[in-house]
Amino acid sequence: MKYLALCWILVLMSSAVFADVNGNRGEVRERIEPKGYLYGFGLGLNQEIYAGYDYRVIPLPIIGYRGDNFRVLGPFVSYDAMEFSDIELTIQLAPRFQGFDESDSFIFENMEERKFSMDAGLGLSYEKKDWKIGLSSMFDVLGRSKGYEAKANISRVFRKGPLFFEPSLSVSYLDSNHVDYYYGVKANETNEFTSEYLGQSALNTTFSLSLATPVFLGGFTQVVVNYTWYDSAITKSPLVEDDSNISARFLFSKFF
Repeated sequence: MKYLALCWILVLMSSAVFADVNGNRGEVRERIEPKGYLYGFGLGLNQEIYAGYDYRVIPLPIIGYRGDNFRVLGPFVSYDAMEFSDIELTIQLAPRFQGFDESDSFIFENMEERKFSMDAGLGLSYEKKDWKIGLSSMFDVLGRSKGYEAKANISRVFRKGPLFFEPSLSVSYLDSNHVDYYYGVKANETNEFTSEYLGQSALNTTFSLSLATPVFLGGFTQVVVNYTWYDSAITKSPLVEDDSNISARFLFSKFF
């Protein structure tokens, strides 16, 4: 049912955009996604929803390439394998910055480590007049959680002088294997603060805002802020104390 809801949400979000099939992907979007070889650095800061685990800091070194069909941005890789009627089918690879061990919080005492992983899968995207609509399905290729995530996203980029800003809304379906691996508690993992918990599938919602500008140090600076509301299948876990969180990402890149 949650996966069906995800599909319906995508249809409703996209109806206004698909109603106008004329035009191109948009001048503003072309400006914020120039092509070529690039380098830079980034930093991610995630507010964790686990009890006693405040923040996760993620360094993001950037060496990459953006072309017509192939993009490499650090550990994120995508290839446009096929295009039909302005819809692109993309092969994607992306890291999953999740996981914990006992040293991260008191709540993880007696628990097995939950590890970082890599996801791979397929995506569909449609871009028109600075709008972008996407649907993706990503699987844990390292077999850590043996789970998958399906996501629907809609965004539009705007320009005001040298400033580009892009609000975005996404809905993410996580299957029960994924939720149980990162938020479940096995019978032999309980401690004085937790009880056994079997994770079920979840549907999360995220609102994002990206701000970008080319005016600093001859490069491209971007700040992205995400606010996520979590499904009750996650927030009911004895490991979790919050039902929403904020994450931020800072990126600076230049072309060779």
